[in-house]
Amino acid sequence: MKFFLTFLFALLSICINAQNLEKLSEEVTQEGITLYRSEMASWYGTDVLKENYKNMENIGGYFSYIDDVPKSIFFSKQNKVIATISFPTNYNPTNAKVDLSERDFTPAEMDYFTIRQSALTRINNDTIFKRHNNTNFNLVPIIKKNSKKVYVLTGASVNNIVIFGNDYLLTFNNKNEIKNVEKLHKGIIVHNIDNSSKDANAGGVHSHVLDNWQQITPTDICTLMLYQKLTGWETYTTISKKYASIWNSKSDRAFIMKTENFKKIANYQLEKNKKSENKNTQDSINKD
Repeated sequence: MKFFLTFLFALLSICINAQNLEKLSEEVTQEGITLYRSEMASWYGTDVLKENYKNMENIGGYFSYIDDVPKSIFFSKQNKVIATISFPTNYNPTNAKVDLSERDFTPAEMDYFTIRQSALTRINNDTIFKRHNNTNFNLVPIIKKNSKKVYVLTGASVNNIVIFGNDYLLTFNNKNEIKNVEKLHKGIIVHNIDNSSKDANAGGVHSHVLDNWQQITPTDICTLMLYQKLTGWETYTTISKKYASIWNSKSDRAFIMKTENFKKIANYQLEKNKKSENKNTQDSINKD
């Protein structure tokens, strides 16, 4: 009876842990996709604006958000909306709806604008934020229910470079005041890519060391989705002491497991490959 209860509790623990990892995988995947959708609107929104608006010196800033459809909002230095660009879900710039009429922010847009500007001020006055050559900070405000955040990603300003890390998260209260500022990676990770030699079966990897971000981050997922066509990475892995996270570009989903289990699987596959190689070598010798 005692053995049975011990086994039952162990099995229950395994099931609960699996459910927790499944939930964590789903949450980080959805947050990463939300970031990606916002950044895609900003990427294409800037290009569409340049084609349709001649007085770029009037632009004071921009942000994007999802309002049934992805929208990019460009505002003047007088904090008036001067361009609203709405996209279809496929982000085809030729199908974008461009509205260049000047107007005030809607109440929802004012929230996005306020936390975005607050984050920008904090970036310019807090030494936690590190700037690197040939990079720019991209601010992505995200508002969901009672959650208000601004993610800060570092993007490359030169070609054939993909950057992970040097990213941050600012969280806000209901009064749009900053509650917390944290780094999502300890440093910056730079991948050089070359379109002429990309391999669809290739992947990449980097490690996580910060205690609060042992799993793949939403910013990692956003970056992977943004650059998928350029990298050709089928999978990407992040490793920490606690978790191994695998991003699958075909399913657009993160799978998170314990690092100890990941290592067991990797070691098993390694041994399996060695046995297969040895067998092939022996077969070749026998044929000779």
